[in-house]
Amino acid sequence: MDVSVKPRRLESYLAGHWQRGAGDGTVLRDAATGAPVAVIDASGLDFAAALDWGRRVGGPALRAMTLHDRALMLKALGLRLMEMKELFYAESFATGATRADGWIDIEGGIGTLLSYASKARRELPNTRVLTEGAVEPLSKDQSFSAQHILAPRHGVAVHINAFNFPCWGMLEKLAPTLLAGMPALIKPASQTAYLTELMVRKIVETGMLPEGVLQLVSGAAGDLLDHVDGQDVVTFTGSAETGRRLRTHPAIVANSVPFTMEADSLNASVLGSDAAPGTPEFDLFVKEVAREMTVKAGQKCTAIRRAFVPRAHADAVIAALRGRLAKTPIGDPAAEATRMGPLASLAQREEVRARTRDLRAEAEVVSSDPDRVVLASGDAEAGAFLGPVLLYCDRPGAAEAVHDVEAFGPVATLMPYDELEEAVALTQRGKGSLVASLFTDDPGVAEEAVIGMAPFHGRILIGNRAAAKSSTGHGSPLPMLVHGGPGRAGGGEEMGGVRGIAHFMQRTAVQAPPRLLGAVTGRWSEGAATQAGTHPFRKSLADLKIGDQLVTGPREVTLADIEHFASFTGDTFYAHMDEASAKANPFFEGRVAHGYLVVSFAAGLFVDSAPGPVLANYGIDNLRFLTPVYPGDTLRVRLTAKEINPRANADYGEVRWDCRVTNQRDEAVAEYDVLTMVAKVWPPE
Repeated sequence: MDVSVKPRRLESYLAGHWQRGAGDGTVLRDAATGAPVAVIDASGLDFAAALDWGRRVGGPALRAMTLHDRALMLKALGLRLMEMKELFYAESFATGATRADGWIDIEGGIGTLLSYASKARRELPNTRVLTEGAVEPLSKDQSFSAQHILAPRHGVAVHINAFNFPCWGMLEKLAPTLLAGMPALIKPASQTAYLTELMVRKIVETGMLPEGVLQLVSGAAGDLLDHVDGQDVVTFTGSAETGRRLRTHPAIVANSVPFTMEADSLNASVLGSDAAPGTPEFDLFVKEVAREMTVKAGQKCTAIRRAFVPRAHADAVIAALRGRLAKTPIGDPAAEATRMGPLASLAQREEVRARTRDLRAEAEVVSSDPDRVVLASGDAEAGAFLGPVLLYCDRPGAAEAVHDVEAFGPVATLMPYDELEEAVALTQRGKGSLVASLFTDDPGVAEEAVIGMAPFHGRILIGNRAAAKSSTGHGSPLPMLVHGGPGRAGGGEEMGGVRGIAHFMQRTAVQAPPRLLGAVTGRWSEGAATQAGTHPFRKSLADLKIGDQLVTGPREVTLADIEHFASFTGDTFYAHMDEASAKANPFFEGRVAHGYLVVSFAAGLFVDSAPGPVLANYGIDNLRFLTPVYPGDTLRVRLTAKEINPRANADYGEVRWDCRVTNQRDEAVAEYDVLTMVAKVWPPE
């Protein structure tokens, strides 16, 4: 970077305007060259007005949209950001990230946005609230029932993020927040805020988000948290010390503001007792530890800090890691040959060196000098470079610092164990972590280790030869899995698919007559009003209504039907074919019809065969067989439109039908949901 170029002044985007702080600001420097990149300051800005703006303007705009509308908005935004990714990569080099590191942050973040958009359209209804669980009947006559719903909170989600992932850290929180219908205010860590500010600026320029939905603070948070209330949410990623201080902020405590924290994490990796040198698992373990030490220069909340190996293999692991780490070119992150760039700042390098000195009180350095670095390119003094430091602690059971001190950089401590039980206990000494990994091909080792480690970890990865090519690796949080951990890791959860969306919604138990309950949830339930008339399969989404119902005529089940079905399908289970054996079964009085024969006959009763708006059947949910069907029994079907979800930007939608099959005594023999694709208009225009 040309040091003669004046660094740009970062701005905050609050209350619909780009604004500058009132002070001189702090200079942010290129992690590799030390050249000025930007000046950051947020002093004097009105954070109370910003939160009010989000609540009054952004919240109503989002809540007016359905979940599918919000998902399509995220998809369009993600695709636009992907088109601009080279702008972000160019800026990312200043943070110390190589191109590969930047891919995790930039394309990984945008991919998370797109993944959430896709999951929402596939898995969630096109409604403004979500239902959770089944309807709970509260009366015998079905006149009173209850349903848990999730509704968007009427506040702002304040996201206070860490410096190591300025894009992904924002987007992985933003995706579930906006899907839930809640506006967000982003407060990135200052060290790398210039990259976050660039991305937010480009998002605002697209005009794809309603006003008030996204705000940004570039600089210190000042009195921001003084103004949060009970409808807001605060999330924090960073040090446990800072997190504890924020969690006990008077406004957060007084208003019971939900607070999610992801903090320090002494993540562990265990080499199984079966994984001797020469096995694929041994090689995978060495590769993964080295990768977690060097990717993002070890500045990942999920990086491996403690590695536990069978004592007999300790020397072999040290030799293998030393050789692999020595082949990692360190230097200018923009250089193509570089595999590990600098830390985020000189101050961060000194912090890591200080924490490494703490660790050296109990462990010896076996690879790389923390006070001297050999570079393939770049300036060792001007840039925040540090070689990957591997330490060895021979008596981990008697040690303290190795289980308590996190050097947030390319530093890991190798420790031996004698029995697997000891290794599991040592992982627990981290007092709660985001992730652990285990490398084994032994099912017994996997069972014992995972059950022992699970209460102390948010995620556990098992690596072995079978998953070597497909595994996402120890340090990769995924949008469909929870990201968080107990204890010192913060006790929070992020992402996790639909679970992540629920963090920004209020769970409420609604008790009501079924008709009014359905008006709230958009879903028919037993006891609600129904209407007969035209066969519901003849109705397009334009005409179909919740509660539209068909009650069919009877269909007798004969012994010949059962025997034909058995012969035709090959299902000759004894209960269908052998009278004596069937009677000996405590559940049956004699030969019974196949459950799937009942389902097939039911379809024959309710299907309208002519071409029409029902385009396809794509599944059955919650199928239960409740009463045996015997030869001579007569079946009827009651089919009710239960839920209608028009698909946005498509000429069809999904309809969920409640199907209840009864016998001649009006006993339910089968209950399930039929899922169909139905045209919005029929005939097609």
